Amino acid sequence: MATITFYEKPGCKGNLRQKTLLAAAGHTVQAKSLKTEAWTAERLLAFLGQLPIATWFNQAAPAIKSGEIVPENLGFEHALQLLLENPLLIRRPLMEVGEERMVGFDTAAVDAWIGLNGVELPEGNIEACVHGPEGHGSCGSHAHEAEESSHDRCGHH
Repeated sequence: MATITFYEKPGCKGNLRQKTLLAAAGHTVQAKSLKTEAWTAERLLAFLGQLPIATWFNQAAPAIKSGEIVPENLGFEHALQLLLENPLLIRRPLMEVGEERMVGFDTAAVDAWIGLNGVELPEGNIEACVHGPEGHGSCGSHAHEAEESSHDRCGHH
């Protein structure tokens, strides 16, 4: 079984489901905050460097959903600068086992990498943000600054 350093957004229900799945498969999960980690360009590129720039970004981030940031239109340096300035734009989770790294949570890729050992997968997209029956509601909206705390609970902003 592996010991996984798991960079997450604390309070993100999607990340919680992913950590629960990894633990159920017998792995040790060491969770760290994506927000408070001291990222450098070199450290971030160890995770992202081999991937297309557009896949570096959390597609659920409000600035991306609103079209304020269009990852497909960004150059390498600008994309990296945006992620270093605002780590919540980084696609989650970032996972590390020894020298091997993974971005996002594709269950087939994770299973091939470290093994999910036949754990029953939850319904739906395990990489997506998890919301109650009311759906996104105010989560994607910038209109209500007073609801900032609900943005945070939903894994956005």
